[in-house]
Amino acid sequence: MSATTADAPRTPVGARPAAPPAQRRRPKGRLSRHLLTVLAWAAGLIFFAPVAWMVLTSFKQESQAASNPPTFFFTPTLEQYASIIGTSGAGSYLLNSVIATVASTLLVLVLAVPAAYAVSIRPIKRTQDVLFFFISTKMLPVVAVIMPIYVIAGQLRILDNILTLIVLYTAMNLPIAVWMMRSFFLEVPGEVLEAASIDGASLMRTMRTVLLPMVAPGVAATALICVIFAWNEFFFALNLTAANAATVPIFLMSTMTSEGLFLARLSAASVLASLPVVLAGWIAQKQLVRGLSMGAVK
Repeated sequence: MSATTADAPRTPVGARPAAPPAQRRRPKGRLSRHLLTVLAWAAGLIFFAPVAWMVLTSFKQESQAASNPPTFFFTPTLEQYASIIGTSGAGSYLLNSVIATVASTLLVLVLAVPAAYAVSIRPIKRTQDVLFFFISTKMLPVVAVIMPIYVIAGQLRILDNILTLIVLYTAMNLPIAVWMMRSFFLEVPGEVLEAASIDGASLMRTMRTVLLPMVAPGVAATALICVIFAWNEFFFALNLTAANAATVPIFLMSTMTSEGLFLARLSAASVLASLPVVLAGWIAQKQLVRGLSMGAVK
């Protein structure tokens, strides 16, 4: 018997061999995973609680919505929803929001895709300066530019005009769209573009048949972000519209009258106003997740 074998520690008869270090640490890792799961659920419930309370309040009577302490057990009613839908002019607010949101999002994509292509795949010497200029426009507070915009719109006689909101929403979302689309274009392998060039594909054909299908999830994510920002925009709509071009956020504000704040009515209006964006996000959730995670994992 060699010295190495003789000196090695022996396991007593009937005793279990010692677990490897990785197995001894397994209970601690399992506990950490369970703790993270509980924390994730707690954070999700905390963030979802106000939304759940808003939906719950929308099915109450006004007296129940304003009661103190809050009323948890009640008979649900659709009275508030019927009142909102039957309000005169409610359809025009919704139509204005749809027009401004869809038109501005399409314009943003038409402008952002070529711009992102130029600063990612065909960069120039001053590309970083261009990108900084794009993002620097988001650093200026909106309240600082509302007065000159109001004066210019008044001189051009385009106040209370849906076209004004379309232009402003496009300018508001364009910098974010360019930065997002640039990150997606940077993930396209250069070999694919070289192969398309060798095959004789023109720039437009390469963009249409090669690049856009590859970054389609990124386009969907960018479009959804622009839709959310345009649909929820309030400041420009409040200051530049009156009756003809007012949007859904302005309609929500109309629930606050001189008679008081009608909580149940406001909750019902907020639920209806949130449904289009929530449905759009639910339908495009796969593309949104893929688009926002492009390049995150190699």
